[in-house]
Amino acid sequence: MSAISLPATLPGLTARPLTLDDVAAVFAVVAEQERHDTGTVEVEEADLLADWGRPSYDLGASSVAVLDGERIVAYAEHLGEERYDAAVAPSYRGRGIGTWLAGWIQHLARSRGVAIVGMPVPEGSDGDRLLTALGYDVRWTSWVLRLPEGARVAPRRLPEGYTLREATPADRRQVWTVTEDAFLEWSVRERASLADFGAQVWGRPGSQPWHLQLVTGPDGTVVAAAHAWNAGTDTFVSKLAVAREHRRRGLAQALLVAAFAAGRERGATSSSLSTDSRTGALSLYENVGMRVEATWVHRAVRLD
Repeated sequence: MSAISLPATLPGLTARPLTLDDVAAVFAVVAEQERHDTGTVEVEEADLLADWGRPSYDLGASSVAVLDGERIVAYAEHLGEERYDAAVAPSYRGRGIGTWLAGWIQHLARSRGVAIVGMPVPEGSDGDRLLTALGYDVRWTSWVLRLPEGARVAPRRLPEGYTLREATPADRRQVWTVTEDAFLEWSVRERASLADFGAQVWGRPGSQPWHLQLVTGPDGTVVAAAHAWNAGTDTFVSKLAVAREHRRRGLAQALLVAAFAAGRERGATSSSLSTDSRTGALSLYENVGMRVEATWVHRAVRLD
């Protein structure tokens, strides 16, 4: 594995690309950073593996790890197009590692023809302050919302002709189409391939049938879908989409009720999801009793 040169201002450290064998070590760094910055750990090792498992993704060509001896103490990866992720163990901050990682990502993204690149950081965190100092601007705001323990979303009866059920393999292409169509109404990116989408949904490590639920319309086609799983004692909804022509009929709320209930049946005591200012959906979730628990900002810099 080829080494990556670090500046003389970072003595005693080395750098190299990541491999799949590094997943536990990278998870440890991200979890340590989240716990320090927000007081909670939302990421799971399966999240990293799902991203890394996309057929289009070349982990070795898109990532860098910074090591102190054998220990990974920081990393960054260009996830594709305008998005990257990075983390620095709190005890290694203040040495210039984060600044170097930002420069490394910018160089890689520029070489790939990307005009703007950024990442989400907790509002007011060390990462937020660093990116601000480096000239990164806020593009949008994200919120983690949680349904308090013991609370319930009021059931919503589906309109006549609509049916809610777990997805089957035969539904996958329709789920992909409905979800990507909905997300691309506000997200400026290329459409994810079916294979890449699947790696993060039904191919996510630990995937179970209840994790993907959908609503079919009167003609039997998929018109809405939700992807959720239990992270410890919390049910996290990662994707929720309703086809444009079937909105304002209570389908999203019905899917939330079903996902949260399925999670509770399997030991969850709370429920959460994330949304951002591009979707206009914050009030929808607040209206069903969810409350903002954390605020993140997506900071980005232009490379031209």
